[in-house]
Amino acid sequence: MPTEKLLFPPGPVLGIETSCDDTAAAVVDGGRVLASVVSSQAEHLPFDGVVPELASRAHVRLIGPVVREALAGAGLGWEDLAGVAATHAPGLIGSLLVGLTYAKAAAAARGLPFVGVNHLEAHLLSVLLTRDDVRPPLVGLLASGGHTEIVEAREWFRYRILGSTRDDAAGEAFDKTAILLGLGFPGGPAIDRAARDGDPAAIPFPRAWLGPDSLDFSFSGLKTAVRNFVAAEGGPEAMPPARTADVAASFQEAVVEVLATKTLLAAERAGVSTVVLAGGVAANRALRSRLEAACADRGWSFAVPELRYCGDNGAMVALAGALRLARGERSNWDLPAVPTLLQTSFGS
Repeated sequence: MPTEKLLFPPGPVLGIETSCDDTAAAVVDGGRVLASVVSSQAEHLPFDGVVPELASRAHVRLIGPVVREALAGAGLGWEDLAGVAATHAPGLIGSLLVGLTYAKAAAAARGLPFVGVNHLEAHLLSVLLTRDDVRPPLVGLLASGGHTEIVEAREWFRYRILGSTRDDAAGEAFDKTAILLGLGFPGGPAIDRAARDGDPAAIPFPRAWLGPDSLDFSFSGLKTAVRNFVAAEGGPEAMPPARTADVAASFQEAVVEVLATKTLLAAERAGVSTVVLAGGVAANRALRSRLEAACADRGWSFAVPELRYCGDNGAMVALAGALRLARGERSNWDLPAVPTLLQTSFGS
């Protein structure tokens, strides 16, 4: 495995993340996390999903206190920073604008370098927050509530998308299935917990392979199959806990099998022996275990962030920003917030 050392700017970098419903800020210095603060919004719980307008309004209220807490936790002031980074794409447009505008204003007012960060690149680089031995070439599975992509990195900062979801993201499927089972929102942790007591082979839910050569994903059919099954059982209220656990475990197995199989196939086709798993769905115990065991069987290296860095967080943004600042990159003050992946340069 290559051992070249990544370059960092001469000082700490503040990272701000507001792409969805978590208001997050962190300070990273030379790859070391000095402080990381994440404020998860409770406004969305009654709606079983994120309401964009509520999310952006909450960011406006929370961004200042969260940034101040991160700086205080690091024991630093604005004058100690070497730069400021913020997520600019992809995500909810209103949410992105809050963090991006705050970061630009703060950097401009204090004469600090500013760089915009791609949310997916930040997730991929998050494995470096606790490990310094992960290097390209590699294949990464980026799975969250908004995205499910397989990417190839022959070197850092240059990526090629090998496969994407054609409809629902894996995390969204977890959220919607948890709601169908009456387990609440967010769904990832709820499904993970319920599946522990269930039989993953109890219900033969469908797998959308999309053909032998496809590395794309589709989870809408699986979600519909769960809805129909629960309805046939009389709804979540009529199902005993053991049955609910079987549904959760069988659904989770269907998702994990497809995610893991296609990721390993992508690595084989790319001829790489390092696999990275990142994003909110990377917190799923079954997926982590499946990929780790499969990579070990093949003699490959497997990397996944610590649980606290799987979900959206400012540390991954600060790290990605620091690495780009060290390369001499700076973003213009008119850098836009970009809501969709297809409109970004990621993967080009």
